[in-house]
Amino acid sequence: MTPEHLASIDPIFAECVRVGGPVLRDFSRPAGFEGLLRIILEQQLSTQVALALWRKLEERVPAITPDSYLALDEATLKACGFSGRKIEYGRVLADSIASGRLDLDALHAMDDEAAIAELVKLKGIGRWSAEVYLMTSLDRPDLWPVDDLAIMLGVQRLKGWAERPGRDALVAVAEPWRPYRSLAAKLVWHHYVALQQQARQNRAAKTRP
Repeated sequence: MTPEHLASIDPIFAECVRVGGPVLRDFSRPAGFEGLLRIILEQQLSTQVALALWRKLEERVPAITPDSYLALDEATLKACGFSGRKIEYGRVLADSIASGRLDLDALHAMDDEAAIAELVKLKGIGRWSAEVYLMTSLDRPDLWPVDDLAIMLGVQRLKGWAERPGRDALVAVAEPWRPYRSLAAKLVWHHYVALQQQARQNRAAKTRP
């Protein structure tokens, strides 16, 4: 599946490529603990801020594993951008994997809904986090995270809607894009990130003497 094929179904995807550029951004994350921990850190943060904070964590540990995370003290984790709640979520995740209560390898054999149901049993992992993990870490082709703010705002702009769409509207608009809604989401993100970057550049230009 290519962006061009989706653009033949809905012209908003041609606009995504026009604004964001022909090379789709890399939204992939590693599978396993590292990928899930990164998604926890990203909750309610912008892409740019989350990436900068993640780099701080990478500088402090040679490999991000359940054991290495559990060995970090609270002050270190807070310096890497983890709030107290996110520190707790990360520790629950790390302990669940280290103890064997969560078998991430078993997710590969599950369909999307079964895998989501397994992940959301963990404190701090909601449906959005589970969907993003399946889409960006396991490369599942048909996830559509309707609770994602960038998806809401991106579709609103691309469709020219006066109001931010709710869940039902986002589910309905994406029906023709099945079974490639993951690519659709990445294209909307591609478009949204490009507009955010353009806005930052414009603000910077206005402040220059």
